Amino acid sequence: MYEVSLAKPDLNYLGLGTSFMKYQLSVPELVEEALQNGEGTLADNGALAIDTGKFTGRSPKDRYIVADALTNDSVWWGDINIKITTAQFDTLYNKVVAYLNDKQFYVRDAFACADPAYEISIRVVTETAYQSLFAHNLFLRKQDTDPAVQPDWTILAAPGMEADPATDGTRQGNFTIINFSKKIILIGGSGYTGEIKKGIFSVLNFLLPTEKKTLSMHCSANVGADGDTAIFFGLSGTGKTTLSADEKRGLIGDDEHGWGETSVFNFEGGCYAKCVDLTAEKEPQIFNAICFGALLENINYFPGTRSVDYEDVSKTENTRVAYPIEYISNAVQPSVAPVPKNIFFLTADALGVLPPISRLNRGQAMFHFISGYTAKVAGTEAGVTEPQLTFSACFGKAFMPLHPTKYAELLGEKMDKHQVNVWLINTGWSGGPYGIGKRIKLAHTRAMITAALNGELDEMTYYADPVFGLQIPESCPDVPSEILDPRNTWSDGAAYDAKANELAAAFLGNFSAFEPNANAEMRASIPKVREKAF
Repeated sequence: MYEVSLAKPDLNYLGLGTSFMKYQLSVPELVEEALQNGEGTLADNGALAIDTGKFTGRSPKDRYIVADALTNDSVWWGDINIKITTAQFDTLYNKVVAYLNDKQFYVRDAFACADPAYEISIRVVTETAYQSLFAHNLFLRKQDTDPAVQPDWTILAAPGMEADPATDGTRQGNFTIINFSKKIILIGGSGYTGEIKKGIFSVLNFLLPTEKKTLSMHCSANVGADGDTAIFFGLSGTGKTTLSADEKRGLIGDDEHGWGETSVFNFEGGCYAKCVDLTAEKEPQIFNAICFGALLENINYFPGTRSVDYEDVSKTENTRVAYPIEYISNAVQPSVAPVPKNIFFLTADALGVLPPISRLNRGQAMFHFISGYTAKVAGTEAGVTEPQLTFSACFGKAFMPLHPTKYAELLGEKMDKHQVNVWLINTGWSGGPYGIGKRIKLAHTRAMITAALNGELDEMTYYADPVFGLQIPESCPDVPSEILDPRNTWSDGAAYDAKANELAAAFLGNFSAFEPNANAEMRASIPKVREKAF
């Protein structure tokens, strides 16, 4: 544990006093504070276990961006990026400041972006000790933080302060508001810590592409002994965390990264992993990271004990744990690596028609990036009991302030400049749709990714899928060749053709919203719905 200065920052720029401020507390102090405040309990593995209250997940319909001269013409406005006026922000800001000034609060200085060329400083002001512990775990930590220096960005998080929708312009009592001009993120009415993490992610998704020509990415990343970086994009349930966890490769990070001029770098200093059905056998790195200093959210204990029952999702299926990245034994420190050699788009195709591995050209990569296709599977969202087709632009639509074509075009530029391989990996079904086919074996998926990383697929013979245009290898080491062509795994070829057309039509329907802004390469890469059977 590093030592921190006893000096305290001047919060006049926020309108906050310092009489009740607790600044840069150590992990033991924060845990002690949380226990004394009644915010949580200590599990038998040493982690602090808390409940986030009414909200156990993000509330995307209550996330706003201040519309002003800086954002009016640059933000992709709509149901993801919702406008709020400067006056409405100021009113709520004053309410939050008045609320915090009347009680004890916690202040933590931290950073984002592990590459110093892109670093931003962050000050996190929170109502609770557990939120400050979360900020300590998830953001980058430095020994030489100077409290006298005003940070680049400030987050104010007050779960106990709710808006009045009738007068404040919000949908309901909770809110997250990003003000790019004042460089403030305002959070109220929700104790869910993910709002803190994703608030900064949204900020970086605006700043880095526009100011630094850096691609901001919702992905995991690892690196081999020879400096061969790999990036894994994928939504919940596709295997992003599982497939990037490789004992033979160093973990750069599990969720948020930037692709700069000469590096891939982690935005964060920690991990925020799902805990549902967690076991030491399935996810040993995550399981072993849950110890003193880690923060468990919305879990349940076995009755009469302090032992966590990871199968109990009665509070939420979105149980989480936050811990510093150094809790993972093979984490890269600092979390910076060379530009990628391979990119993997992970999709859990519930219709069972996409090949288990295929290679994408530049146009196809941009198209599939902007599509962000997968299926929501049971356990990733409340009410989902069987897979549902979903599209999330850039594999992180909810956090993208700019139009998705901006990120897709930047991806294409970087692919060309650095000669990167892009692979589409189906971790979903084969031999039929969900309920008929079978989930592709994890061992086969790992073998395909290993072959791609080792360059064993570089000189392979490929053929084009007639509907999606994807380049499918004729063989792959340690993988049965008969499963590489998905149509061959179906007992009824006509049924496969119908499902392939169904998925192609879904892609086209989703792409229609982006097509007016898409370039010619993206438009040329759309799937082709076929009128007749193959």
